[in-house]
Amino acid sequence: MKFLVRERFFDIGDDFWVTTENGEKAYHIDGKALRIRTTFHLEDPKGNVLTTIRRKLFKVRDQMRIERDGKTVATVRERLMDPLKEKLVVEIEGGPDWEVTGDFLGKEYVVSDPNGTVAHISRKLLRIRDTYAVDVNTHRSDLGGDPVLALSVAVAVDSLTADDKKGKDKDDK
Repeated sequence: MKFLVRERFFDIGDDFWVTTENGEKAYHIDGKALRIRTTFHLEDPKGNVLTTIRRKLFKVRDQMRIERDGKTVATVRERLMDPLKEKLVVEIEGGPDWEVTGDFLGKEYVVSDPNGTVAHISRKLLRIRDTYAVDVNTHRSDLGGDPVLALSVAVAVDSLTADDKKGKDKDDK
């Protein structure tokens, strides 16, 4: 299932819709303003909060926690060090960890677990300006087939890597 997300640097207070590839409103991202730490809510079209995505403060490595019904279901964090490729890890509560690898600044990366691809994030195939696609493998019956969790991870990755993008010039690669 493919969703379209407006590409941007996540700023506090930004709200936007995640749509299906047919243009239907599927989810709403509500960037919470006036918070000490970066916080987003992923909501259904009726405004019900499905997940809360928030940056953890005072950590050695940047981390974002994804909560569902007040409980942490996943934590997205940077790997300590991998000189060969950009990599983030998603620690899934009660399940196998997911790995996020690829070009985060260019919005070309894959989310996977030991069972295969969870989601593919790409802006290459889109002609819509400032938008990228999150293609979720919904054929899986495990957490890998959960579009809400996969979209929440994409929001967390975008937020965690936005600081890197702000510090780099487009010509620096």
